[in-house]
Amino acid sequence: MRVRSKAVKGKKIRFDSTRNKLRPTASKVKEALFNIAVHEINGARFLDLYAGTGAIGLEALRRGASEVFFVEYTKRNIKYIKHALEKSGFREESTIVAKKALSFIEWATVHRLFFDIIFLDPPYHSDEINCALSAIGRSNILSQNGIVIAEHFSKRILPDTVERLQKVKDYTYGDTVLTLYRISSQ
Repeated sequence: MRVRSKAVKGKKIRFDSTRNKLRPTASKVKEALFNIAVHEINGARFLDLYAGTGAIGLEALRRGASEVFFVEYTKRNIKYIKHALEKSGFREESTIVAKKALSFIEWATVHRLFFDIIFLDPPYHSDEINCALSAIGRSNILSQNGIVIAEHFSKRILPDTVERLQKVKDYTYGDTVLTLYRISSQ
């Protein structure tokens, strides 16, 4: 993972994704993600729902998010995220939650947490994305003007409406799609 902005620009944080069976977000997709969220990121509460290496949440902090919640249940990945946060100096603005995504959504609802940007990148060939979007749409964890950005495989078409969420646009980058949702105005 390479740091792209602010005071720690250019530092490399190493992580062996092959050994950990992760599929990190490609650089061009990560750049596109933050271009999509450019007007919402400054001062935002950001949720990195399937954090993996934490690269997306770290980049959100570097681009001006005020706080990031990293949701990850794998001990090795949590250890790596902690190390990366300490190395980059963003530990104070971060919360790491050791839960599975759907459990976290329930927990956040009960604790009345809300987020301005929710990013989710579950395993491509599972049904987690539909379950997570439904759970987010039923909950109140997305702020009224907030956005949800779901990364998924291009052959998976996400629905136009999921509970209270309304699809705004799909952005395609090779085999990867970023789908943007907002709370429906109806």
